[in-house]
Formats: sequence, structure tokens, C-alpha cells
Amino acid sequence: MPSARAAWVAALAAPAALLIAATAPGAWVVAPAAAAALLLLVLLDGMVAGNLEDVEINAQADAEIGNPVTIGILAKIVGGGHGVRAALSCDPRLAESGQLSIALARHVDGWHGTAHPVPMRRGTAQLDRLWLRWRGPLGLGCRQVERDLEQEIRIWPDLSPVRSPALQTFLRDAQFGLIARRIRGEGTQFEALSEYEPGMDRRRIDWKASARHTRLYARENESERNNQIVFAFDCGQAMCEPVDGVPRIDRAVSAALTASYIALKGGDRVSLFGFAARPELSTPFVGDSRAFHHLQSAAAGLDYRFEEPNFTLALATLSSRLQRRSLIVLFSDFQDPTGAELMVESVGRLVDRHLVLFVVMEDAELAKIAEADPSDLDTLAMAVTADTLARQRAVVLQRLRQMGVNVLEAPYEEIGNRVIDRYLEIKRSGAIG
Repeated sequence: MPSARAAWVAALAAPAALLIAATAPGAWVVAPAAAAALLLLVLLDGMVAGNLEDVEINAQADAEIGNPVTIGILAKIVGGGHGVRAALSCDPRLAESGQLSIALARHVDGWHGTAHPVPMRRGTAQLDRLWLRWRGPLGLGCRQVERDLEQEIRIWPDLSPVRSPALQTFLRDAQFGLIARRIRGEGTQFEALSEYEPGMDRRRIDWKASARHTRLYARENESERNNQIVFAFDCGQAMCEPVDGVPRIDRAVSAALTASYIALKGGDRVSLFGFAARPELSTPFVGDSRAFHHLQSAAAGLDYRFEEPNFTLALATLSSRLQRRSLIVLFSDFQDPTGAELMVESVGRLVDRHLVLFVVMEDAELAKIAEADPSDLDTLAMAVTADTLARQRAVVLQRLRQMGVNVLEAPYEEIGNRVIDRYLEIKRSGAIG
């Protein structure tokens, strides 16, 4: 087939053909002869461009959302080949346009090219079809080959926070005994008595034991273990909206899995629960950090539901499955007062039996619109509307606090660490059991 260079040659030759036809009508035959010559050169150039002997696609079988995926192509072209390019038809999870374009460079063993798309949604991404195209030595003719593919890339939740050096250092830090060893002096479960020393909290003095031994003794407690922690995810429309390119639900999943890892290391039991219009996911409790991959696999299966969540049905279902007091960490968001009212009522029913931590991400876009300089009437109207929504949001969160719900609102980039901090604070206080 003709290349872009052949098209340019033909386009540039057209004015010359018109000029010849205008100045020397008898020489009109030159134009079709030149076109035929160009067509012959295109055919000959395409024939000597070389043949595709083999092509290999090397792609990661697994990837994490928000992290680059490496997709490599190796093409072996016999007898020539210039300017080799490849195009891949893929799932929109890998590329929003559904296509990747890759330029290949010549190496000793063939033509190599690599793409590094960044997936923005979880799930299984298909690589459907491959197109290879290369030019002949003159650059006038091209050859193109099309191949069907049957490759998949599984896109998992982002676990980079779990692998981060900061978290690993935290887990090894001896002062956080609820992770590495027992915490002495905190918690609610009695561990032992030790002689009181200056600097200790006076509230820890055991006056009865001190009276018996005629010396001051202090109680040493340890943090409760084997608590039940449920990470519940609203998978509805509001949580599917992107924050800095990644859906809120995926930000929440990453934060929850990181906190789950900490909880498992601390001796607690963790379960995941997901819902939209109906409950979508409910895992059994996991109590061993070696089974963390079960939670990761379950979280990867949380789907994106562009529908309003049914808090009444979901939270009633969750409550019926919990036989003892638990910490429920609920990741959610809301957009309208009606939906928020139903959510508040449903969450309120949980507070009587369980400890609820409601986690919501700050809406930076809404704040930016509300604080914008009102340079015109449209901007002013948007700012007023955004400010009204922000006030309604603040009222809903305040109502939750008044009902006894722990509310955590933070920027998405801080949500993981803030959830961990709040969990450790609750655990040390012994409020779960």
C-alpha cells in the first residue's frame, strides 16, 4: 500500500501536471506516465520491504491500578523493513482511546518496541488485535500485517503503600507494640503489675495492690486483639467519579487494604463488604496476614456501579451478618441531600451495636469552584452553587458526628495514612470490644 511519503509526492506533482497541461497541451501524456511510474515504484518498494517471520507480544500478566504496565513487542522481519510501527487494540482500562501506538527500533534479533500505559480502572484488560506496518527502502510502499490476540492483563488494586519503606519501617518499630509485640501500659486488657516509676501515668496505679505490698504498683495493660474490622465500600455512582484520574472507589480500596494489612499484623480479623443498589461482596473474616492475598483478590472484584447505592438494604444486611461488636470502616460519598438523608438514617442504626468510622474524601474541585474569583455571572453562579453544596456536605458530616459516628475527611493522597492513624487510636482506646 502507498505510504505517506508517496501521497506527498503525488500531491506535490499535481501542480506540475497542471502547469504542463496549461503550457503544453500536447505533452499531457507526461502526467499519466509519471503517475504510472510512481505507482510502479510504490509496488516495487512494497515488494522488497521484507516479510514478517514472527511477532511476539510480551505483556505483564498482572498490574496495579495507577502504575505503568510494560507491553513489549518483538517483530522479526526478513529481507528488509524500515520505520516499523505497531498498533494495539486494547481494553479502555489500559488506554482511554482503546488503542496503543508503538514505534519499534532495530536490534540484532529483530525490531523491538515497548509501551507503558497506566491503567486507571481495575478488572481484566484484553489485548484484542495487533497491526504491524513497515516501509520499503524508498519509503514509498508499505506492508501491513494484522494479527488477532488473546492476551489478558489483570489489573489489581494499588498495593504500593503496603510495600512502601515507610510502612515496613513502621511495622518493625518496637514502640508500636500492637503490631510487633504487646503494648504495655495501654489498652484495656490487664497484663501484669510493675513497680511504679516516676513519669508513669498516675491513673495506672493499682491502689489495692500497692496497699498490700506497701509500695506503689502500676497496672500494665495490652491492647485488645482479635477485634472484628469490616471495611465497607460504597460502589455507587458518586464513588465511581475520578479524583486526579483515578476513581474514588480505587483510592478507597488502596487505603482499606493498607489498613487491613496493619490490622492483620496487629492480631485483628478483617472482612470486606461492598454494595451499590444491592450487596455485591461479603468476605469471611481473615485473621492471618498470610491470607492477605484473599482480601486483595476480593477487592479486585469490586465492580463500578453507575447507580445510586441502597444504604438501607446494604447496611441492614451487613449488621445481620455481624454477631459481635465490630469496627465498621465505611468508605462513601454523597452528592444530593436526599441520598445523604437515607445514608444518615442507615448509618445511625449501626451505631447502637457497632463502632462506625465514616471515611470521605475532600472534594477539592468543589472547594476550588467555591473559592473562584467571581469575574462574571456564570462564575458567580457556579461559586454560589458550589458553596451551597459544601455547606450541605458539612451539615451531613456534623449530623453523623452528633450521632456518635467517627468521621474522617481528608484529601485522597492522605486518606490511607489517616485511616491507619484513626484505627490505631481506636484500638488503643479499647473502644471496639
